[in-house]
Order: sequence, then C-alpha cells, then structure tokens
Amino acid sequence: MRKIFKCVLFLIAFIHLACIISKAQQYSLLIKGGHVIDSKNNIDAVMDVAVAGDSIAKVDENIDPATALRVINATGLYVTPGLIDIHTHNFIGTIPNRYLNNSYDAVAPDGFTFRCGVTTVVDAGSSGWRNFETFMNQTIQHSKTRVLAFINIVGGGMRGGAYEQDINDMDSKMTALTVNQYRNLIVGIKVAHYEGAEWAPVDRAVAAGKLTDKPVMVDFGGSNPPLSLEELFMNHLRPGDIYTHAYAQIKRRMGIVDENGKLRPFIMDARKKGILFDVGHGGTSFSYTQAIPALKAGFFPNTISTDIHTGSMNGAMKDQLNVMSKFLNMGMSIPALIKATTSEAAFAIKHEELGNLSVKGVADIAILSIEKGKFGFTDAVGTRLEGSQKLVCEVTIRAGKVVYDLNGIANGAK
Repeated sequence: MRKIFKCVLFLIAFIHLACIISKAQQYSLLIKGGHVIDSKNNIDAVMDVAVAGDSIAKVDENIDPATALRVINATGLYVTPGLIDIHTHNFIGTIPNRYLNNSYDAVAPDGFTFRCGVTTVVDAGSSGWRNFETFMNQTIQHSKTRVLAFINIVGGGMRGGAYEQDINDMDSKMTALTVNQYRNLIVGIKVAHYEGAEWAPVDRAVAAGKLTDKPVMVDFGGSNPPLSLEELFMNHLRPGDIYTHAYAQIKRRMGIVDENGKLRPFIMDARKKGILFDVGHGGTSFSYTQAIPALKAGFFPNTISTDIHTGSMNGAMKDQLNVMSKFLNMGMSIPALIKATTSEAAFAIKHEELGNLSVKGVADIAILSIEKGKFGFTDAVGTRLEGSQKLVCEVTIRAGKVVYDLNGIANGAK
C-alpha cells in the first residue's frame, strides 16, 4: 500500500513538473529585440514576436525567453511579415521555345525566394486556362514557397511571339471557369505582350475579372503609335486592377512621365480611381528616367515586385531585395517599402490574411538588415545609381519553420 502511495505521489509530481515545463515553453520560437514593422497592425517599434507551431502566437514588448524552445536575437534587425512578390514567372519546364510557359526561362520558386525574405510569390500569367493544371501539378504543389497565380487571358499562356497575339484564344468564359475552379490559388487575370491597337485583350480580361470578382494585372502597350494610358485607366480598368511595369520606358508604350520629365496629370486621377501601380522590374521594364521624376513628384508604387525569370535575375533586377534597395536609395522609407511588399501586396491580390503578423495568422516572417557602404544599382538600359545602403535577408521563416539563415543566428539558438 505504501509503495502504491509513493507511486501516486511520484506520478502527481511528474505531471506537475510536465505542466510547468509545458507552460514555461509554450512557444516553439521567439524572435527577440527586433524592430518590428507590421503596417496592417500599425506596429513600427522594437518588439518581440512569439511563434507556436505554424502560427503567430504573440507580439509584445518583452516576452520571457524562458517561454520558448528556441530564441533568435534580432537586436539591430528589422522583423517583418514574409515578403510577397506579386509578379514572378515560375512555370518552369523542359519544353523548348515556350518562353515562360512550361519552359527553361522560368525559375523554380524555392531557389530564389527564401534568401530574399519572400514567402509568397504570384506567377503573373505564365499559364492560361488550358495549362494551369500543369503548372499547379509541376510547381505549385511541390514548392515550400506559397505559390499563387494570375492566369493569362490567352488560353495557351505566355508562350511568346505570335501565340500571345491570338485574340481568338482570349476566352473570358473559359478563363473565368478556371479561376472559379481554383479560387484558392488563382488571384486574378493577366494581360501581356499584345502588340495590336485593339482593346479586346484588356476588355476580355476585365470581363473575366467581373465574372470572378478578381483583379486584372496589365502589362500594357505594343501598338504604334502607343495606346493611351489615360483611356486604359479611365475607360477600361476598374478600381483594384493593377498596372505593372509602372516605371518602364519602352518603345510603343506611353510612360507615366512625359518627355519633359513631368508626371502625366491623369496618373494621379487613376490612383484616386483605385488603379494600383506595381513595379514589375523585369529585364527591360524599369527606368530611372521614369522612376526618379515620378518619386520626386510623390508618386510611389503601391506594390514592389520583380518580374523574375532567368533573364531579369541575371540582369539589372537580380532579386526582390535589390529592387527594394533601389527604391530605398531613391528616398522611399523602410516602413513604406515593407508595406508595399507585405500588407499592400496582400490587399492587391485579395489575400489579406497574408502580409501581417496578426496573432493566429500564419508565421511567415522575414528578418532583415541594412548594409551600409557604396553600392551600384542599374536600370534596364544600364544607367547606374550609386547608393549607400542595401537590404539583406538574415532569416526567413515559413509557416513557423526556419527555411533560411544567412549567418546562423537561428542555428541552435536558445
């Protein structure tokens, strides 16, 4: 009887101790002492961020490190929601001469995202309704990065050249049916690379957008003389539609800045209407002759994206943080940069559950530093801007797991 009594006491003590340990280490990860920027929740201050499993558990001024299994010291670093790149090309495949559609020129997401603090990408029209399922099966379902998509109004997707000029393959109904079938993955419809003077590609994309309550992203212009941006914004697009390559200066495309270096007056009217302006840097679609005067006039982008593919990533664009660093050195503030790549990007694609550090939200987190020195940033035509600072990703966390750690600050940390 005495032995049984001792066993019961031991069991009670063990359970009590287990409860204490469990309570003491209620968080799987704690990021301590970093400068948290979360525009959705109006946070711009030194705070701690606690993670439990795959979710944000707490954001507070001083969380006891004893309550976490793993602690990352983020003193002197920025802690932000995982970055969202809303213009990428990820339909990688092995079919020759297909441009960005199941082809060699697209890039696998996990190879470039996490090292830049990016946890969500949005493929911008590489696939159409005819081959979205192939893209989903080959890329989306096999990526640790969250992959969403705009699908092309061209049913065959972004195959390049003549394939993207076929108005007969721009089917609003079939596009809308595909969007509705995969609403959790498809965020909108893309128009791109059309070289004619007709408005049919834009109008058919907008028709599909109306059928699905999804935004349209427009890569616009190819006629000679160029079609009017004012007519595009005021007569064809809706509030919430996205104009990408906003700072491009390309032949047969009207720029937002005129020949005298002045922002065209209707651009601000378009913004008031609710048109969203995205960077979409790409290989040829970003020019300082457009960006610098526009920013001086107070016209900053709603969202900052890469238009990443094998050409742009090995050219002037490089990656998301490099594009953000260009805008940093042109005068955009750190909070504004983070907002444009987190909460504003989430708003643009109507996935506002992303891009923030709200409690119970998914724990997608970037820890960034600013490196000081002399750096060169070029645009599409080789013009060089010298800068004194650039953004660097130290750690990326995707759904509560450390997926990138530049300097080992999360390696075995306690």
